Formats: sequence, structure tokens, C-alpha cells
Amino acid sequence: MSLPVPVLKPDATIGIIGGGQLGRMLALAAARLGFRCHVFAPSPDSCAFDVVHRVTIADYTDTAALDRFATDVDVITYEFENIPAETAMFLSARKPVLPDPVVLATTQDRLVEKNFIQKLGIPTAPFVEVSSPDALKSALEAVGRPAVLKTRRFGYDGKGQITIRNGTYPSAAWREIGGQPAILEGFVKFDREISVVAARGRDGSVACFDVTENQHRDHILKTSRAPAAVSPTVAARAREIAESIATAFDYVGVLAVEMFVVSKGGGHEVLVNEIAPRVHNSGHWTIDGCSVSQFEQHIRAVAGWPLAQPIRHSSVEMTNLIGSEVDDYAAWLAVPGVALHLYGKGQTRPGRKMGHVTRVLSGPK
Repeated sequence: MSLPVPVLKPDATIGIIGGGQLGRMLALAAARLGFRCHVFAPSPDSCAFDVVHRVTIADYTDTAALDRFATDVDVITYEFENIPAETAMFLSARKPVLPDPVVLATTQDRLVEKNFIQKLGIPTAPFVEVSSPDALKSALEAVGRPAVLKTRRFGYDGKGQITIRNGTYPSAAWREIGGQPAILEGFVKFDREISVVAARGRDGSVACFDVTENQHRDHILKTSRAPAAVSPTVAARAREIAESIATAFDYVGVLAVEMFVVSKGGGHEVLVNEIAPRVHNSGHWTIDGCSVSQFEQHIRAVAGWPLAQPIRHSSVEMTNLIGSEVDDYAAWLAVPGVALHLYGKGQTRPGRKMGHVTRVLSGPK
């Protein structure tokens, strides 16, 4: 049975599982509203530690540390979806965990997630379960090439996936992903990649941010622009999809739904790529380009506070600073309309998100 969830007062303590940049920005938003934050993470150099009231450095399987952490907080949330489900369930028996850990069971497994989406009547790319090299060969016959082989679990920023083209040996692709349970997705020829960041409160109300257009580089999000260059019909459909998913989950907090816009019959169709049950990189523009950020919305939701109505006040562009790009941070300081966000990560390495910049391009459109 779920624990009762109190409406928090401003002096309450919010527990955050995970110490990366999303946890850091959640904690900064919480501080603006008068909350304290306690971050639990295994790495002693977690960048969220720099901005919070208290930290616990321990493995996610350390039940004694988890128990002490739960005792110190009023409600618990998480900054990324790959925490062990057992950790979330252990904590939920002690303090309310929002979003509900049951959501993790769906979103941590790509096959389960795709089936969930399709049961809602929302289209996705064609996909087939793959559990062996022989199953991969059969899946390729059904889906065709090119196709994308993805591990069912623990994949992000291009990790755990490989594109299979003409000339790619299925056995080599299977070895490349470590021979793990997987799905094969048909390659989608899309016009645009978009996302919707949505917040859902405890009362069931949903507030969506403007549809965002995204561009990736080496499978990592590089640039997000709001508003997306899509028709009002496509934008409305994208928001409707995000709201449907949040409602079906009985979700509390912020989630992001990544989608493809594809041409169909002289118009466009929106396909769901994946769900992120957390604040999302493509929503970073909301800090500087909107009346409320995705981070504040998430804190409001888990605290039991009313959601804000997000009003985008500018056309904006967010650019991730990846790896050594962060070394050029000073050049951004001279660019008019730019807000610089550095995450305080000590070690720079290729593919690591070190910060981002948000550029205000114009008034709202």
C-alpha cells in the first residue's frame, strides 16, 4: 500500500537519488522555493553535492545507508531512470517516492515501454523482440534494413545500440551490444525530432511546455530549439500524446516524451521514440526562456504544490557543451542573450555533458 504523501512546507527536505547535473538543477530550483535537499549518490565527486544541504555517499544497494537517507527526508524523487528498481521499492516502503517506482519498471525496459505506448493507441517505429542471434536474423527479415538494434535495458546517449545496414553482419551486431536481450527497431525516416516536457501534479492536472525541436550529434543531444518548427496540428498532437502517457502512468512530476515527426499522406504523423520519467536535457531551455522551469515544476509536483502555467517568453536555443567544448566557456560570455550553465564536473572526457548555454533569440512566436 502506498504511503500517504504530505503537502510539503517550504522548510521540508526533499531527497534526490542521483548526483548528476539534473539533480543539481533540481536542488537549485528547490532552494528557490525554500526547500532543503539531501542527495544520495555513490560517487564522491557528484556535481549535485556542491549545492545541497546534505549528502549520502553510498552504493544504491546499501540498505543501511538508504534507511538513514529515508529517515532524513520528507519525500524522495530521482534524477535519472536507471537506478535499481529494488532501491526505489526499498525506499518507497519508508517514504513516498515520486514518480511512483512502478513507472521505472516500464521505462527501464524498452520492450515493455514500447508495448505500453502501443496499448495506449500511440504509434511507434516498428519493433521486434530479439533474444538471440537467430531471433535477430528473423527480426531483420520482418523489419528490414536499415534498423537499430537496442538493448532492452540501460541505454542512453547512444549507448547499448547499433545501426544495422546493408553489409552489417547480424552476428557482429549481436556481439556489439554484448549479446543482451534487445529489440530491433525499424529505421524511421523522420522530418524532425521533437520532444514534449510535461508536468503532472498530484491532483491530475497536466501542464506541457512548448514543443521542442532537437538535433543530435553522435547520438547525444546537441541542440534544442523552442518552439519547434511544426504546424499547430502536430504540436497539439505531440502535447496530447505526452498528456495521455502521464495520465496513464498516474504520474507525479516531470517527464519527457521524445518523438519523430514523419510525413504521411500529404500530412504528418507523430511517432513516440521513448519516454524519460524525469526532467530532461531537451527542457533545459525552460530555465531561461519560460516563466517556470521544468525543474521548478517537478519540485512543485512532488511537494504537492500547484503547477505553474508555463509561458514561454522568448524563442530560445539550448546548446550542450560536450567534452572539451566546455573549455571555450569564456567565449559564450560575450555573446548577447546567452545564459551559461556549467555543471561543476571535475573531469572532462569525450561525450560527457559538461554544461549548456541557452540563447534568447527573440520574443515569443
